Amino acid sequence: MAQEIETDVAIVGAGPVGLFSVFELGMLKLSAVLIDALTDVGGQCAALYPEKPIYDIPAHPAIDAGELVAKLEQQIAPFDTPRLLGRRVETLSGQAGAFVLTTDQGDTIKARAVIVAAGAGAFGPNRPPLEGLPAYEATGAVQYYVRQRELLRGKRVVIAGGGDSAVDWALALKDIAQVSVVHRRPKFRAAPETAAQLDAAAARGEVEMVIPYQLHALHGTGGTLTGVEVATLKGDTKLLPADVLLPFFGLSMDLGPIASWGLERDLHHVTIDPATCQTSTPGVFAIGDVANYPGKLKLILQGFSEAAMAAHAAFAVVHPDQALHFEYSTSKGVPA
Repeated sequence: MAQEIETDVAIVGAGPVGLFSVFELGMLKLSAVLIDALTDVGGQCAALYPEKPIYDIPAHPAIDAGELVAKLEQQIAPFDTPRLLGRRVETLSGQAGAFVLTTDQGDTIKARAVIVAAGAGAFGPNRPPLEGLPAYEATGAVQYYVRQRELLRGKRVVIAGGGDSAVDWALALKDIAQVSVVHRRPKFRAAPETAAQLDAAAARGEVEMVIPYQLHALHGTGGTLTGVEVATLKGDTKLLPADVLLPFFGLSMDLGPIASWGLERDLHHVTIDPATCQTSTPGVFAIGDVANYPGKLKLILQGFSEAAMAAHAAFAVVHPDQALHFEYSTSKGVPA
């Protein structure tokens, strides 16, 4: 059912950075609403790799992506922020202090400021050009995200790709599955430390390295995979026995309607002032992976910092005649 909501700040995107924005706004006693095209909060962390460990969150030597989302939800619970999930924001009109957003479900949101925390925008996997691929996708024989690691126990798993996802999952699955890694060249694009760990695991015989090969064909019947055929650039082929193929060739990025809002952009990213996270449109801020500026790092950690900066800058838009007196959370506590 379509809703009409009036709030101080509309947050477009309910991934980790969008969730933390709720906390930072709440600490300033600013109301907010979360809007996301996905049916659950958490963004890529929840939808793509909930069991993947993250190592660079302060005070957490390691935390699964899904657990991080759960803790963020616990942190923002006191603010009881309304959520419009499974809804894509289509239009943004108005000006600072009086914006109107509409969704594809007919919702209308009136907000004094807007924070775009859309991550990579609408995301989907880059699929390999293999004949018969949809049939194997339908049965789960070809998967682009690992949502439950335990379901791959005892399986023959072929991982294709040379980035962080391919290397991380090869290391995560090597103790419970028979893992083969297919890559077109010896050098991986992953973090040097994890790439070195993969080389060490291969030297111990824990992972099979299939280099330099690329995916060539899928073998099986009725959506049941029995093997993955790979080939060199010279045309030499070999067949890898397989129950599951995990092709990690990155995500396609699409800002969708956000691209038509008139915000200054750099390809698939929104350009912002790094001091305030404000976009080229006054009153509209962008944070997290969607935001770009010199020195930008695509880390959740940096997105959290941007959420705090954007919230404080948004306060001046919501309350233009009121001075903001900064207080630490240790002294003010969480507002009821």
